[in-house]
Amino acid sequence: MPIDLRSDTVTKPTDAMLRAMYEAEAGDDVYGEDPTVNRLERVAAEILGKEDALFVTSGTQGNQVAVLTHCVNGDEVILEADSHLFYYEGGAMAALAGVQTRTIAGDRGALPPQEVAKAIRGVNIHFPRTRLICMENTHNRAGGAVVRPEQMKSVYEVANRNNVPVHLDGARLFNAAVALGCEVTGLTRYTDSVQVCLSKGLSAPVGSVLAGSRAFIQEARWWRKKLGGGMRQVGYMAAPGILALTEMTSRLAEDHQRAHDLAVGLQKLSLHVEPVETNIVLVHTDKAGLSAEQFLAKLAEKGVLAVDFDETVVRFTTHRHISDQDIQNTLAAVEAILHPSRSTG
Repeated sequence: MPIDLRSDTVTKPTDAMLRAMYEAEAGDDVYGEDPTVNRLERVAAEILGKEDALFVTSGTQGNQVAVLTHCVNGDEVILEADSHLFYYEGGAMAALAGVQTRTIAGDRGALPPQEVAKAIRGVNIHFPRTRLICMENTHNRAGGAVVRPEQMKSVYEVANRNNVPVHLDGARLFNAAVALGCEVTGLTRYTDSVQVCLSKGLSAPVGSVLAGSRAFIQEARWWRKKLGGGMRQVGYMAAPGILALTEMTSRLAEDHQRAHDLAVGLQKLSLHVEPVETNIVLVHTDKAGLSAEQFLAKLAEKGVLAVDFDETVVRFTTHRHISDQDIQNTLAAVEAILHPSRSTG
């Protein structure tokens, strides 16, 4: 089997999750009759510090339901220039919500509050209305960077002064909380809505949760249905999500340590590595005289999988199925690519 460092989305459910799926009590969720989904939503709302929550099929669906719930056609959304919502969701905000995006360059994924304040539209018939500000934590394209509570608070205060809600794409929010050593509510308190992915490092097979006020979730449920997200006996998918939230968050520290070890090893091989805070390692391949595509092809020949992030940037992502030995084997593979004569004797 290859060492799969492409993403933490490749994680498989634990044995306990598989048992929970088999034993789950299910009902029709569109009628509100699935007790397992209802429990997942209660647990998620409590953990995230919100009044209510909604189980959705994916992080992208959760984010897009949030945009649709907060905005109307023709509104403007402020978000970081490399954010997942802008970069990796197929232009869904424009296609589905009909909103205009206004991007701001961040500092390792964090929005500068003074730039957010400048970007919020004044009252003028020529302007779209600023209806939403989106943050991302951890920030994927910034290399799993953690946005600190004080950074989130500064943006949230700007938003509140201007009566603009804040949505958080928290696909890997528990990674941020573990890295900071804080409760996740220390981050969600600076949001009006938040989406958290269950199927990345938390290892559930499918799904995300969207949380917010009770009124917000009631409206979000309507939008989820319009997007085809109304599900029936979905308790079989919700059951592992409960375990993801209640049993799988603390172990993320192991992924962070292995990402750190990988980064240190790559630096010793004279590669430029971006700062590592959680489970993502961004490596520049230009010093090796290789494009990201070439580097990945050579890695794959040696049984290691990763993904390209730019023409000369490769992303490695650690997760539950990556061991200490896998990290050492990955470093050995990279060394063999950089110094083939050493490996052949």
